[in-house]
Amino acid sequence: MSLFDPDKSAERLPVTLITGFLGSGKTTLLNRVLSDPRMARSLVLVNEFGEIGLDHLFMENVGGDMVLLQSGCVCCTIQGDLDKTLRDIARRRARDEIPPFDRVLLETTGLADPAPILQLLLNHPMISHDYRLDGVVTTVDAVNGARQLDEHPEAVKQAAVADRLLISKTDLAEIAASAGLRARLTALNPGASLFEIVQGDVDPALLFDSGPFDPSGKSDKVQAWLNAEAHDHTHHSHAYDRSRHDAHIGSFCLTFEEPLDWDLFNRWLMAVRAAWGDRLLRVKGVLAVAGESQPLVIHGVHRTFHPPTLLARWPDEDRRSRLVFITRDLDRTAVEASWAEMEDAVRT
Repeated sequence: MSLFDPDKSAERLPVTLITGFLGSGKTTLLNRVLSDPRMARSLVLVNEFGEIGLDHLFMENVGGDMVLLQSGCVCCTIQGDLDKTLRDIARRRARDEIPPFDRVLLETTGLADPAPILQLLLNHPMISHDYRLDGVVTTVDAVNGARQLDEHPEAVKQAAVADRLLISKTDLAEIAASAGLRARLTALNPGASLFEIVQGDVDPALLFDSGPFDPSGKSDKVQAWLNAEAHDHTHHSHAYDRSRHDAHIGSFCLTFEEPLDWDLFNRWLMAVRAAWGDRLLRVKGVLAVAGESQPLVIHGVHRTFHPPTLLARWPDEDRRSRLVFITRDLDRTAVEASWAEMEDAVRT
């Protein structure tokens, strides 16, 4: 009998968070993908319909805060608190009161810190019953992105926690500026995959399935989700000066060769969260736990972590535990030292 829940991701609706600073192209992106028939059976949550200019899309009103688009996807405005909206939608979906959908896209405002939304999706029991965080997609403006990263810590955080980074307006930016921004984003978030988009023209598939789970059960995408190897390459030489915000953000991957004692590891992780929770922008891991044949997935933001979940299988022959940290003002040596201290305390 396992201590952990099996992966129930196929039973819960995957949520992609779309974030990015003001003017970075989120609205243009949504406007384009909403007309794409591949978006059928998607629900898009926005703050205001008016902002994304749905006039050109044939739509049918299916409730004051919800419209059904010609592409087959549903667009809904966030009424008050996000958790209330999500719970209300889940209830209406269960009663067949609204058109069916299989996944959710959630757009944040440009100034938003993504952390509270990620925390809600990771560990609010009434939300995680129906939804799971699939991934974070962040848009970055090729023309103004470098300046926004210099001036706004929110822009840096949005880019740092992304699973996928979409650089918009590359057709308007100078080639050297685009290349510099790419290098800067790669240094800031080496684990994220990076794509360039022009006028919001993007394959909707880029907005989905960036998490560790494959709802079809065919395979698990842990390697791409973790991209642990990317975090093990430190970036020393840059073609730009790291700004005061970037310089505070770092990432690293801890690897454990032997299966972990869950009680010990869990005590250590609780201590790490207690000591440095404010500095943990995102933590993602796949763990080999003693006594378990399946890998355990953990992920968290600041002090909020999703309950550990067992995947159906290991994605390959590598059975080591890998734990990726994206941090602000917290380096690898302090975290490694805390693990060594925990192990020493057990031995003595």
